[in-house]
Amino acid sequence: MHMSSQGVTVVALLADPDAPTEIAQRMARTLSTRLADKSGQGRRFDVKVVSEPFTAGTEDPQTLMRRIKDRGSTEDWDIIVALTDLPLHSHGRRLVGDLSHEHGLALLSLPSLGALRLQTRARRAVEEAVLGLAGLQDTGAEGRPRSPRHLRSSPVRLTPTHPGQEGEGGTTDPLYVVSGPRGYLRVLAGMVRANRPWRLVPGLSKALAAALATGAVATVNSTVWSLAEALSAPRLVIAMVGSVALMIGWLIVDAELWHRSAEGSPEARQRARLYNTSTVLTVGIGVLVCYAGLLLINVVWALFILNDQVFASMTREPLDATDYWTLSWFVASTATVGGALGSGLESDEAIRAAAYSKREQERRQMAKDDHSDQRAT
Repeated sequence: MHMSSQGVTVVALLADPDAPTEIAQRMARTLSTRLADKSGQGRRFDVKVVSEPFTAGTEDPQTLMRRIKDRGSTEDWDIIVALTDLPLHSHGRRLVGDLSHEHGLALLSLPSLGALRLQTRARRAVEEAVLGLAGLQDTGAEGRPRSPRHLRSSPVRLTPTHPGQEGEGGTTDPLYVVSGPRGYLRVLAGMVRANRPWRLVPGLSKALAAALATGAVATVNSTVWSLAEALSAPRLVIAMVGSVALMIGWLIVDAELWHRSAEGSPEARQRARLYNTSTVLTVGIGVLVCYAGLLLINVVWALFILNDQVFASMTREPLDATDYWTLSWFVASTATVGGALGSGLESDEAIRAAAYSKREQERRQMAKDDHSDQRAT
């Protein structure tokens, strides 16, 4: 791709729907100014955000780069930076980014940047990619652009690798690969962040309502008082873990969030493991937040409703602060089991953000609808 005339470089941020689009839109507010300041050559930048499911149906980096190139061939874009929340792989290795200096293209996998300071890290990576593709970055001894500074300064071990001859000119641009156990954990954390587990809590409103109703009834039940008094701390922990695990399992099974790869390759199995692990962690975070809220509400309810004399007459033990906590803890675990049954009333849409497989199905449908609209016109 060539630079636009009159010193204006048109930069397109091609972003997958949902989180990548939100990150691109926030980034675009200041990106033009930041790029102009960093270029230091009086060049101006025109940044556009295009939200499209460009990854629908494939996760192969080379295929995605061809798609990005074809998408830009009909536009007046000089540089395209594609943002996706998919964890990309190349020859069994986890991919951070792919660059094509010949065509002015960059592909960035957001999960590889981790879960913390994602907006800042993504902005820096995009800035470095754009400046490098625009020829405004330092070059190495062989005249080729160096790896982006953001990648070079990353605390995770990154390895540039050359996939082979690509493009008509036979140029080879490096893929930046994250490696090592820390790299795996960083990608996994980034995937959980992309799933946005905090959005799962409002989606479980019916399950939470069922749990609250169960807890309210259990708190005034004298049999529950006696059971709570008799349970030791280890058993209370086991009850909590068991109820939370039941809730997580029920949500995943009921909403069909478990990803089963149709391919038998090691890379496909590795991707499926990543998907499923991120789904379990995402749902687990959402359920734990609900559990903590339920526990707090149960404590407040117990403080309000329990009577010292009635409690002592039933359990033959005086009511003290430990009893409030123990009873509320046990009731929270019991109510969570009731909430798991209530979660069956939830729609798949309410918890779809907890799984990559669900978003992939949506993107395929969006791409199919867009194609149908184009054919209709």
